[in-house]
Amino acid sequence: MRKLLLSLIFLFSMTGLVTAVEVTLVKFDKDKKEVRVKEGEVEKTYKITDKTKFTGVDKNGDAKEMTYEDALKGLGNAKAEGKLKFDVTVKEGAIVEAKMKARKKN
Repeated sequence: MRKLLLSLIFLFSMTGLVTAVEVTLVKFDKDKKEVRVKEGEVEKTYKITDKTKFTGVDKNGDAKEMTYEDALKGLGNAKAEGKLKFDVTVKEGAIVEAKMKARKKN
C-alpha cells in the first residue's frame, strides 16, 4: 500500500513539470529568443533554446519538422502578433516543442 501511495504521489508531481497548452503570440524578440504568449487571460514569456523542436501541422493532421528559420517566418511576422495560435510544450520556462499550423508554399 505504501509503494502504491508513493508511486501515485511521484506520478502527480511529474505531470507538473511539463505542460502542453494552446497559446496566442503576443510578441517575439528575435535577439533574446523569447516569445511572449497569452494563455487564456495570462501573459507569459518563454525562452527558445537550441533544443526547441518546431513542427508544422497541415489541414490533414500530418506533421512535418520545421527549422528555426522556418519558425521565424511566422513568429517574426508583425501581422501574426495577437493572431497566431499554436501549441507549446513547456519545461522550466523554456519551450520544448512548438506545433504550428503549416501554410502552403507558393
